[in-house]
Amino acid sequence: MTTKNHIVVIDPDDLFDDIEGEPMDSQLPLVCNNARHQGKIEGSDTCLQCWRMKERMKTVSVALVLCLNVGVDPPDVVKISPCARMECWIDPHTMSPQKALESIGLNLQKQYERWQPRARYRQSLDPTVDEVKKLCTSLRRNAKEERVLFHYIGHGVPKPTSNGEIWVFNKTYTQYIPLSLYDLQIWMGSPSIYVFDCSNAGIIIDLFKTFTVQREQEAASSGGLNPEQSVPSSLKNSILLAACGSTEHLPMNPDLPADLFTSCLTTPIKVALRWYVLQNRSLVPGLTMEMVDKIPGQLNDRRTMLGELNWIFTAITDTIAWNSLPRELFQKLFRQDLLVASLFRNFLLAERIMRSYNCIPISNPKLPPTHQHPMWHAWDLALDLCLQQLTVKQISENMSFTNSPFFAEQLTAFSVWLDYGSKSRRPPEQLPIVLQVLLSQVHRVRALDLLGKFLDLGPWAVNLALSVGIFPYVLKLLQSTAKELKPLLVFIWAKILAVDPSCQADLVKDSGHKYILNVLSDTTMAAEHRTMAAFVMAIIMNNYAPGREAALKDNTISACLEQLNDPDAHLRQWLILCLAKVWTNFDNARWCGVRDRAHEKLSKLLSDPEPEVRAATVFALGTFVSRSIDRTDHSVTVDGNVGNLLVKCIMDCSPLVRKELVVAFGGFVSVYLSQFVALAKKLMDEEKERMAMSLDMAGLYGYGKDGQRTGDVFSTLSTGGMKRSVSRGSFKSLTTSASSHQLSTLTASTSTDNLTNGHADEGYTSGSRPITTRRISTGTSVGGVVGHTFVTIYSSIWLALGELTSDPHHDVAGMAQSIVEVVKKKASLSSHNRQVVQSIVSQTSHSAASSPSRSSNMPFGTPPQNMASPSSAQYSRKIFDKMPPVVMSEERDETAPLSDLVGTQFFEWSCRHFSQPTMCLSKEEDPESRTVHVREFRFMRNSRVRSQGRDQLRTGISRLDDQMFVNRVTAVPTAIKFHPYENFLAVADAYNVSFWNSEQGTKVCDIPNPNAVDKSAFQLFKASRITSVDFMNAHDNALFMFCTDDGAIRIYRDFLKPHQYELVTAFKGLSELVPSEKGSGLVTEWEQESSTLITSGNARIIRLWDMEKEMKISDINTGAESCVTSLASDSTHKSLLIAGCGDGSVRLFDRRLNPSECRVMTLKEHDSWILKVHLQRGSEGKIVSACCNGDIRFWDPRFTDSVRRYSALTTLSSVDIHPRADIIACGSTSQTMMAYSPNGVVLSTVKYHEGFLGQRIGNASCMSFHPYLIKLATGSADCFVSIYTTQRNIQAP
Repeated sequence: MTTKNHIVVIDPDDLFDDIEGEPMDSQLPLVCNNARHQGKIEGSDTCLQCWRMKERMKTVSVALVLCLNVGVDPPDVVKISPCARMECWIDPHTMSPQKALESIGLNLQKQYERWQPRARYRQSLDPTVDEVKKLCTSLRRNAKEERVLFHYIGHGVPKPTSNGEIWVFNKTYTQYIPLSLYDLQIWMGSPSIYVFDCSNAGIIIDLFKTFTVQREQEAASSGGLNPEQSVPSSLKNSILLAACGSTEHLPMNPDLPADLFTSCLTTPIKVALRWYVLQNRSLVPGLTMEMVDKIPGQLNDRRTMLGELNWIFTAITDTIAWNSLPRELFQKLFRQDLLVASLFRNFLLAERIMRSYNCIPISNPKLPPTHQHPMWHAWDLALDLCLQQLTVKQISENMSFTNSPFFAEQLTAFSVWLDYGSKSRRPPEQLPIVLQVLLSQVHRVRALDLLGKFLDLGPWAVNLALSVGIFPYVLKLLQSTAKELKPLLVFIWAKILAVDPSCQADLVKDSGHKYILNVLSDTTMAAEHRTMAAFVMAIIMNNYAPGREAALKDNTISACLEQLNDPDAHLRQWLILCLAKVWTNFDNARWCGVRDRAHEKLSKLLSDPEPEVRAATVFALGTFVSRSIDRTDHSVTVDGNVGNLLVKCIMDCSPLVRKELVVAFGGFVSVYLSQFVALAKKLMDEEKERMAMSLDMAGLYGYGKDGQRTGDVFSTLSTGGMKRSVSRGSFKSLTTSASSHQLSTLTASTSTDNLTNGHADEGYTSGSRPITTRRISTGTSVGGVVGHTFVTIYSSIWLALGELTSDPHHDVAGMAQSIVEVVKKKASLSSHNRQVVQSIVSQTSHSAASSPSRSSNMPFGTPPQNMASPSSAQYSRKIFDKMPPVVMSEERDETAPLSDLVGTQFFEWSCRHFSQPTMCLSKEEDPESRTVHVREFRFMRNSRVRSQGRDQLRTGISRLDDQMFVNRVTAVPTAIKFHPYENFLAVADAYNVSFWNSEQGTKVCDIPNPNAVDKSAFQLFKASRITSVDFMNAHDNALFMFCTDDGAIRIYRDFLKPHQYELVTAFKGLSELVPSEKGSGLVTEWEQESSTLITSGNARIIRLWDMEKEMKISDINTGAESCVTSLASDSTHKSLLIAGCGDGSVRLFDRRLNPSECRVMTLKEHDSWILKVHLQRGSEGKIVSACCNGDIRFWDPRFTDSVRRYSALTTLSSVDIHPRADIIACGSTSQTMMAYSPNGVVLSTVKYHEGFLGQRIGNASCMSFHPYLIKLATGSADCFVSIYTTQRNIQAP
C-alpha cells in the first residue's frame, strides 16, 4: 500500500488472506444484512406531487368578434404602402367588402375548428355594442361553468383607449362606439379566455387587471353579485393574450399577414414556414413561397411531411414550456384545456416571430421570455432538412420524403442525460419529447425503454414524468397487443403505482388490469416482469373494492396459485401478497380461494427459505380468516384450519414473520372474541380457586418452591412470559388435552344444565349475554366440534399469544401483549359469558349437518350453504332469533378496535422496493462507492491482523502472563469475547454487556439485557442471565449477539455507539431449555463460513439455524440425560459437530446424515462437567476436551479412545483453547490461572494482579482467547476483567 497526495492506493494482494483452507474475506457471507434488517418495516415516505388537474376544463364556446370595416382605415393608424393586407390568409381587396368580411370570419372559424372541433362557434362581424353583449351573455349561459373564448380583431377600428375601452360600430357604421372592458367582463363571466389582436393591446391587459380587482372589491362590499353576472369573474380564472405592448403597433410588412398574431395562434406551421423562408432564403437556394404553400400532407397525419412538421412543432413548444414555466402554471396552461394548450403552444411561436418585428406579445398569466430558447434551433434544423427536399423533388401529394431525425436525436440526448443524470441535476429537457415519441411506432420501444430507466431513478423522476403528462399515454398503450411492449409497460406501471397508488381507479376503469393480468399469467415472461405484474395487481386491489371485484372476475386467484412454486423468491412473495389483497374483506374471493384450496397450497410456503415469503404467507393466511358476520360451519372449519397452520409459526426465527403472525392472531381473536373471552374467563376462575386454596404466600403470587411460576397459562401472561413447563415440553399435550378438556367440560356441563333447567326455549335472560352474535352452523357433531377442534384452536392460539408476549423482540412482545390485555379486560368485565356459552353450545350440539355444497345457479364466488334438515334448521332458528338485536351491534362495536389494535406496514414496506432504483448499481456493487472503499479498507485491516498473528506464532510463545489490561466491572462476568480485528472486548454479566477498549483500558458503552431489566420489578422472578456472546460479520460491519438462559438470542448493530445501538433481530434460539440456576444456559457456536448458528444448552437437543434464511435447519437429539455445556464444529468441511455434556461425555455428530442418525460417536473417558471442547485446525486436527476435575484429553475423531491426556492437578472453573496456537488456558477454583502448551508444559501461572501490593486474582468465571493474536481475556468471580498476552514486542494495530 502506498500513499500519494492523500490518496490511499491499495495493493489487491493485501485484501486477501493466504492461509490455506480459510476463505477470503470477500467470499464470506454476510448475515442479517438484508433490507428487512437495515431499517424500520414501514412504507415509503415519498411526497407525491399533485400532477392531476383538480378540475378538467373545456372551452365549449367561442366568440369571434371581427371589427375590420374592410376598405376603411381607422383614423389613428397611418398605414405604409405597400402594407400587410391578408386577414386569415384572405386578401379582402380581391372581393367586395361584405363578402370579404364573411369569408374572413368563416376562415377564422375553420382555423379554430382544427384545434377544437366540438366547440360552439359564433361570429360577430363588425358588430354593435348590443350585438356583442347578446353574443357574450348567450355563450356564457350555455357554457355554464366551462370556459368561453372571446377573440377580438380590431384592425378596422381605433386603438384601445386609456380608459379601458375597445371599439365597435353603430348600426349604420357611421361611428365608432366604445365598448368598456368592465362591461365585457360582466358579460363573459368566468372562466374565460380573451385574445386581443390590435395595436396597443397591452393597454387592455393592464386595465383588465384593474377592473377585475375593482369588481371583486365591489362584490365583497355589497355582499352579492351583479344580477347580470352569472359566474364571478376573477383574474385567476381569466386568461388573456394580447398581440403587442401598450405602445406598440402591429407589423405592416407586406410579406406578412395583417393578422400575424391571429395567424400564429391558429395556423402556426404555415406562419413558421413563411417566416423561415423570409429569414433564411440564402440557406435553401431555389426555395419560394409557392413551394412552402404546397408542402404535401395533412397536419393531423404524422406519416406525411406536413404532419411530421406539426408533430415536431408540438414536441418543441411543449418542451420549451415545460422547461421554462413553473410546474403549476404549466399544468394550468398546457394540460387543463386542449384549446388553451394549443393557443399557448402557438403563442410561444408568436412571441418569437413578432419580437423580430419589434412587437412583444403579452399574456396573463405572464410567461417568461422563450424566444431564445435553445430548442428553437432544433426547430430551425428540422425545417431546413424538410424544405431542402422541396427543391430537389417534384412536389406532389404522393411524393416520398425522408423522415426527420429529430426524434431519434432527442432520444439520444435523453439517453446521454440518463447516463449522468441525478436528482441534484437539472431535469432532462427532452422529457416532453419522449412523451410525444410514444405516439410513434418506429421509436416507441426505445422511448419506453428510456422512460423506464428515467422512472427508475426514484419517486422524484416519477413525479416529473407525471407532471409532464405521461399518464394518459401509457394508459392508452395498454390497449396494444405488441408483445415487445409488455415488459416495458409493466415496469413503467409498477414505478407509477409505487409512487401514486390512486392510479388504480384509472386502470380498472379502462380495463388496464387485464393487460397486467395477462403478463402475470404468461409464464414465458421473465420472473422479474411477472413480479412487477403481481405488484401492480396488488396495488389495484389494495383498499379498492372495484379492483378486487375485477381481479376476481378475471381469475387472478388461479393465476397466482399456479405459480406459487416458482423458483424466484420475490415473485413468490408478490403472488402471495396479490392473493391476500384479493380476498381481504371480500368474502366471494375467499370462497373462491377455499374451492381452489388456497390455504392448503399456501401452507407449504410457511417453510419457504426466504423470510419475506414466509411473512407474506402469514399475512395472506391472516386475511383469509372470514370477517363475515353470518358464518357457516364450513367457514368456521376453514378458519380453524388456518389457525392451526398459523400456530406452527410461533418459533420462526425472523421477527418479520412473527409480527405478521401476531397481526393474524389479532384478526382471529377479533373474529372469535367471545370464545377467547370465555376461555380466559375459565382460566381466571380456575386460578382464583387455586389461589384461594393456597396458604403459601409465594403461592399467592403464583410461585413455587423453586421460584418458578406454577400458575396456569393465563396467569403467566401477567408477567410477560409463558409457563415453561407448559409451553415447552408439554405444549402439544396442553393444546390437545388440558385446555380442550377444560373448555369442553365447561361448555358441555353448562349446556346440560341450561337444558334441564328449561331455559332453552326462553331465550336469554336480561343478565346474560351471548358469546357470539354470528351464526353457528347446524351440524351433526357441533358439540363435538366445539368441544374438540375449535376449542383446541382457541387454546392453541391463546398459548401461542402467551408465548409471543415473552418474545425476545420487543415489538413482537408488545403487540402480543396488547391483544392479551384486551381479552383479559373483557374477560374480567364479562360476568355472564359462561351462561351464554352454555346456552349456545348445549342447543347447537343437538343439530345435524350435512356437507356444504354449491348450487349450480349460485353466483360466482358465493360461499357454500348448509343443507340442514328442516327440523334442525327450525331448531337453530329458534335459538338465534331470540337474541336481542342490540347485542349484535354492541359486540361489533367492541371488536372493531381490536382488529386495529395491532398492525404492521409489511405490505407498504414491500411496495417500497418498486419506488427505489433497481437498474443502477447498489452501494455494495458500485466499485466507486464509499461502502466498497470502506469494505476494502476493512479487508486490508483484517489481513494485517492475521499477518501479525502469524508473526507471533513464528516467534514462539514461552509465556502468557503479561497483564496488559485490568478493570473492575459491575457484576461477575459470565461470557467474554474479543473482536477478531478491532481493539475492543465484549464482557457480559447477568444484566448487561459492556464493551471495553483493550488498548486504552476504557469502557466504550454497554447494552442492557432487556429481560433482566424488564423483570427486575418482580422480586420473586429470577431474571435471565447472559450465557453466550459472539460477533457476526466480524470481517466486515460487525454485529453483536448475546444469548440468555431463557433461550433468547438478540443481535445488535452499532453496538459501539452509546445509546444508539439497534436491535437487528431477536428470536428464541432454543425454546426447550429447562430453567436451572446451575445449568449451562444457552450455549452457541457461530460459523460465519456457512451462516450457521448452532445452539444447545439445558436441553436434550442441538438446534441448527441458517441465519441467512432465518430458519431452522434441523434438530439433533443429543441422546444424553444431561445438558450440553460446550460446542465445537468443523466450519471448513461443515460436517463434524462436537458437543461436550454435563455428564462428562463428548458426543460427535455428522451433520451430513439424517438428524435421527447423525450421532456417530460418544467419548466417555471424562467423569465430570465438560468445560470446553475444541477441534484443532487442519485435516489432522485432534479433538481437545477439558472437564472440571482438571482432566484434559486429546482425541482422534476416528477412534473412541483418547490419544493423549494430562491433568491440571486442580479443579477447574473455566477453560479456553487458542484456535490457532493451541495454547490451553485454565482457570482453577484455587484462584490461579495457568497456560499450557499442547504437550502439557506449563507456560505460565498467574495468581496475583500486577502492580504494587497486587491482590489475589479471583476464581475464573469465563475466559476467551483472541482468534488470531496471542491474547487471553479472563473474567473472575471478584468482578475483575483482565487481558494477558505474551511479551509485547509486536504492537497491536
